[in-house]
Parts: sequence; C-alpha cells; structure tokens
Amino acid sequence: MAGTADQTVRLLAELQARAKALGFDAFGIARADARPDLPAKLHHALAQGWHADMEWMAETEERRGSPTALWSEAKSVIVLGVNYAPAENPLDLLEQRTVGAISAYARNRDYHDLIKGRLKELAGLLAQRSGADVKVFVDTAPLMEKPLAEAAGLGWQGKHSVLVSRPFGSWLFLGAILTSAELPINAPHPENCGSCRKCLDICPTDAFPAPFRLDARKCLAYYSVEHKGPIPREFRRPMGNRIYGCDDCLAVCPWNKFAAQSREARLRSRPELESPALADLVDLDDAGFRALFSGSPIKRIGQARFVRNVLIGIGNSGDEALALKAEQRLDNASPLVRGAAIWALRRLDPERAEALRLDRMGRERDSSVNAEWDGTV
Repeated sequence: MAGTADQTVRLLAELQARAKALGFDAFGIARADARPDLPAKLHHALAQGWHADMEWMAETEERRGSPTALWSEAKSVIVLGVNYAPAENPLDLLEQRTVGAISAYARNRDYHDLIKGRLKELAGLLAQRSGADVKVFVDTAPLMEKPLAEAAGLGWQGKHSVLVSRPFGSWLFLGAILTSAELPINAPHPENCGSCRKCLDICPTDAFPAPFRLDARKCLAYYSVEHKGPIPREFRRPMGNRIYGCDDCLAVCPWNKFAAQSREARLRSRPELESPALADLVDLDDAGFRALFSGSPIKRIGQARFVRNVLIGIGNSGDEALALKAEQRLDNASPLVRGAAIWALRRLDPERAEALRLDRMGRERDSSVNAEWDGTV
C-alpha cells in the first residue's frame, strides 16, 4: 500500500473506528500467508474423514488451505468478530426436556446476512482510502477464518476447535476481508486453554478424538444441521432436546465469564426462539416453518429435517402426552419425518407403536421407514 507511515496509522485508526461503529467487537490483521501449516492440517483432517459427508470441504481443499490459494493477490487479512453471547446459559435448556434447545447463534437473524453487509461497507472504505483490491468472506466461503483470527490476535482456537477470546469467550461470529494492501499486522494470540478440558469432557458423544480436533461424524451439531438423512440411532438419545446445533462445548468454557460483561454489542435472540415448546414446533407445516424462521439460518435445513429433529426431542422428552404428536406424523409425506415419528412413539408408548407396526409396515413403501419399524430404540 502506497503512502507514508503516518497515513497508514490514520487509515488503520479510521478502519477500527468504523468497524466499531458497524458493531464489530474484535479487529485484527494478519498476513495472508501467516498460517503455512493449514494445508497439511486440513489434509490430515480430511484423510481421517472428520468432515463426515460435508464433501464441499474436500472439494475445496486446495483453496481452503490458504488465503493466497483462494486469491493469489491477497497480502493481508483483516479478521473481525461480533459478540453473540447469550443472556442465559444454554446448558440450562437441556434440563427442560419438553422445550427445544436451539443453538445460541441461530436465535437471531442469519449471521451471514448480519455480518456480510458490514464487511462490505468496511472493505469499501479500505478500497476507497488505499486504492487496494478487497474481497469479503463469511464462513460460507472456503476460508479457514478461525486459525486466521488466531494469527490476527483475536483469540486462540480452543480444544473444542472454536475460537476463544479473552473478552468474549467462545461467542464470536467471524468474518474476514482479504486485501492486496500490505497492512501492519497484529501479534498472534497464544493458546490459553492450559490443562482445562471441560469442553472435551462435556461432549455427550465424545466427538473430539484429541484436543483441538473435532470429528463431525460424532457431533450433534453436525447431525442436527448438516446431515440430510435420518439421525443415526446411536446419537438419538444423546441428542436430548437439541433441535438445532449443540452449544455444550462452547457454553462450558470458563472464558465465557468475561463475555457476560460485554453486553453492548450482544445480538439479542428472538424471544420465540429461546425456549419454544416441542409440542408447538412439531405442528409446523412448511408455511408455518418458513414464517417462524424467516431470516434465520434454521430455514436453510427445511421443514422436514427440522421436524425430524423435533421428533427426536419429543422421543427424549419423557412426556407420554407427546406420544400422540408423534403418532400424528406417521402419515407425513417425508420419510425423514415418518421415521423419526416411529422412533419417538416407540420411546414414549411402545405398546401403541407395536400395535401399529404390522399394519403400517404392510403399507409403507420406503425402506428406511420400514427399518425404523424393525429397529430398536
């Protein structure tokens, strides 16, 4: 970037002030090539199959491994964070088994939409002032923003693989601006987990093969959000009432005690998504689902997958009064919903489920649903 050192200092001050005004809580800069270790780490994770059936990760491996592979002109990366710490501890919802636990990040507008517009405005300011080229990225792009945030001094990747920040704990949305400008960089943040392993020990499915490593094939967040088929049987009981995402490893992080003090920029969750009743959610048809989750990331998984998750929650609720709700879904158009309804009914009212089994199997044409009738809870 052409210009004197004083001009650069003034530009950075202007960018930081504008970022704060836009609602960003964290700001840091790293060289685009600051993490030459990432390609090897990514290749190892993919070789182990830790990405489950998220094939897009493997398909974009070469670009994902390095910002300069994604955009050869990149010299610097500005990483920004927005605090979304929930007002209450998400773990408290897991004790309320007849309500749905929605991950804290999904209780407001889709964070991709929230952040991308702000990033574009800030990137536009940088381009205008410096004449440099810019590109903005949220996590839908093949950019490994968490290790880059670590390199930019925002925090460190914890043992749960999520970025941990001193002032914001595990609750930061991240976005990045790649630029052809060579900007002054921040010092990388050292790892500060120490001997703590609370995030590893709380995981209900043992999804961490080692500290700092996550195997999506055992992750409840993956199954409730990314997985398109039936929830594997071995993960249904551990899923409890988690109907979208899983906050356990984030919520237990001791650094979150500082996030509770950072209230000014917190993204408030929508009240209707804080503790919704499973009995109401399972009644959502497609129109009702779209209306309730308009502007929400939950909308992307579609009504059938969402009701699948809700029925797993109903099966784990222990509330026999909800058995009728499950039975009413046995004729649903979606095999995903019918299969989950069978599992829930067998959990809550096994005698009624057995009475329906032979007749229903004789009429059912989907093999996965018949496998549910034949299966065990």
